[in-house]
Amino acid sequence: QVQLVESGGGLVQPGGSLRLSCAASGDTFSDYAMGWFRQTPGDPRDEFVAAISRNGDNTYYSEPVKGRFTISRDNAKNTLFLQMNSPEPEDSANYYCAGYRGVVVTTPTGYDYWGQGTQVTVSS
Repeated sequence: QVQLVESGGGLVQPGGSLRLSCAASGDTFSDYAMGWFRQTPGDPRDEFVAAISRNGDNTYYSEPVKGRFTISRDNAKNTLFLQMNSPEPEDSANYYCAGYRGVVVTTPTGYDYWGQGTQVTVSS
């Protein structure tokens, strides 16, 4: 099974940029469709942010982040990325990467493996 570790979170100003990374180990990364989800205090639901197919050819985004965030992956380096451009205070959350050994899905219940999360705070 794959192990996932997120990094890159922190404090960012509205309109700035931040790149999250998710390092994978323990299995063949390219066998996994990957996604980013986020969770805010007081809401136990995992909100879908973005997903990418195993070879990176297909990407999917939630409406709130479409046009601002970009998901990508480097299968040679076993790493998933989320480039966050023009973040807004509403994007503040704990961001998780998740993996599923199959075709890409956009619902959290479709993912089997999760990282521990990285906190993103958007504030001036």
